[in-house]
Amino acid sequence: MATESIMDPVNERRFLSAADAAEVLGVEPREVVDLVDSGSLPGIRVAGGWRIELSVLQSWIDEQYEAQRRGALWQESQTASIADLFGHFKRR
Repeated sequence: MATESIMDPVNERRFLSAADAAEVLGVEPREVVDLVDSGSLPGIRVAGGWRIELSVLQSWIDEQYEAQRRGALWQESQTASIADLFGHFKRR
């Protein structure tokens, strides 16, 4: 008897609909459409609806994490002392 693997249908496709991308992001489809319309999230229009390439969505997510990380570091640096940023220096 052959064993069939159960695969996630979203991960089998190259392109996601706005609804599928919204499910991945945990937001409403309208928010994905707004991101694509604004140019923040790359997408292509196919048959009257937006399609987002799965690899592009993953890269966009990674970029958002990096932007958040940098923003947090910037905020920390604005309130940190020189010693906090670069370590404690011993005076001679």
